[in-house]
Amino acid sequence: MNRTRLIAPVALAAAALVLAGCSTDASGPAKSGSLNVVASTDVWGSVASAIGGDHVKVTSIIDDPDKDPHEYQADARNQLAISKANVVISNGGGYDDFVSTMVKASKKHPTTLVAADISGYDQHPSEGDFNEHLWYDFPTVKKVADQLADSFAKADPAAADDFHANATSFDGKLADLEATEAHLKSEHAGTAVTITEPVPVYMLDAIGLKNVTPEKFSEAIENDTDVAPTVLKQTLDLYSSGRVKLLAYNEQTTGPQTEAVLKAAKQNNVAVVPVTETLPTGKNYIEWMTANLDAIGSALGD
Repeated sequence: MNRTRLIAPVALAAAALVLAGCSTDASGPAKSGSLNVVASTDVWGSVASAIGGDHVKVTSIIDDPDKDPHEYQADARNQLAISKANVVISNGGGYDDFVSTMVKASKKHPTTLVAADISGYDQHPSEGDFNEHLWYDFPTVKKVADQLADSFAKADPAAADDFHANATSFDGKLADLEATEAHLKSEHAGTAVTITEPVPVYMLDAIGLKNVTPEKFSEAIENDTDVAPTVLKQTLDLYSSGRVKLLAYNEQTTGPQTEAVLKAAKQNNVAVVPVTETLPTGKNYIEWMTANLDAIGSALGD
């Protein structure tokens, strides 16, 4: 499996030298009284924008599906944005380690929020791996949104009421999404589904769907390694068996093994639900997750 990626050419080791002569601020000039916020990805950037409203200027380092957070190497432009940030929000859990590297390299010490730490989940479970795709977990997103509101209010007390009002509104929309999950669970709990990678697993679990994908298959795809032929056959056989209702397919990855799974699903009339790790063009976080739930509902025949 080949994951499309874009590696920034300037390493952090050279960033400090470049910054001295760099006059362009990646986050843009901050408006009077506004807060500079840097997010590792446009997913958390969208949440920060929803909470901060007009009081924040948000820079999302990764806002392109061709950039892989697991492999991304920050450049001097990113480091400059971090150096001027009031608040930095990252995912954590090994997903976007470049952010903590930049924060440590910065002379400024912005407020840093890490979704994995805020989630309360065990990041080193005794069995299995920690699923770092936390933006598909609405309880975690709510915790992050509320902490963003508190951090923004501390940095800009005059706008505190606005931040908390925005968080209340955002939390209400999350509650609506959770209600949709609960409805789907009441109708389809126990339905067998498959994935290519564990990107949407928090959502699938919340709906009560049963992921029957061989663990070694999804692990290999996520880790960018070859799937053993026997494991690939086990996975492909699931679609001809008639057991599986849908395939949640990470459309931001490519490769012969994921393509074989996609082909098998389509040939056996198994619904395919595309999922992504970054925002689709023109959508904010709530719109994106609403569309994901709509697609799953349609695939399940809801």
